[in-house]
Amino acid sequence: MRFKHVFSIIGPSMVGPSSSHTAGAVRIGRVARQLLGCQPEKVEATLYGSFAETYWGHGTDLALTAGLLNFDTDDERIPEADIEAEKAGMSIEWVQGKGNGPHPNSVKLKLWAGERKAEMVAASIGGGTIAVYALNGFDVQMTGEYPTIAVTHTDSRGVIADLTGLLSREGVNIGYMDVDRKGRSEAAMTVFELDSAPAPSVLEEMARLPHILEVTMIDLTQRS
Repeated sequence: MRFKHVFSIIGPSMVGPSSSHTAGAVRIGRVARQLLGCQPEKVEATLYGSFAETYWGHGTDLALTAGLLNFDTDDERIPEADIEAEKAGMSIEWVQGKGNGPHPNSVKLKLWAGERKAEMVAASIGGGTIAVYALNGFDVQMTGEYPTIAVTHTDSRGVIADLTGLLSREGVNIGYMDVDRKGRSEAAMTVFELDSAPAPSVLEEMARLPHILEVTMIDLTQRS
């Protein structure tokens, strides 16, 4: 994924020490939390490459924890995110993975809360920018730069036409989309990066469409 503006290189307003190991990691944690749809109770974080080698010294563990708590990149509580996680009843297991994964600064997160669970593979690619490579076992990509809808559905004829038609009727422009499926007529996921966040009523209508299993809104443009 290419840098599209100067702030992708400079990085966002943040609590240091590193835009890649701190700001990017916070944003990864926030995306994972929004994918789950609530505060995680238990997290397994498998770190790869540079993340695995230097996460403690660079505070990557604290940054990921902060994101999972829905803190923003400039939240002054980031250095004490482990304490805040304990207060919130969230436990995290840190695992050092082998190799670089899809990127030298990558992590695989598994989250649980009650009966809910989520899984995500993502990387911090510089300047606080992130790349998401997989959501809940589907190979779909997103950046977190724009309001994003992740739709789980069956691989059925007309589903994508129904989804894009609804967004078009509501005046919502699609900037990017990606699709993956487990197999013909099996479970699938479509991800839409949008120029603007749709109204909650649009998401509700989308969830009522035929063959839709779950609709999840991921929006880092909204302050926590």
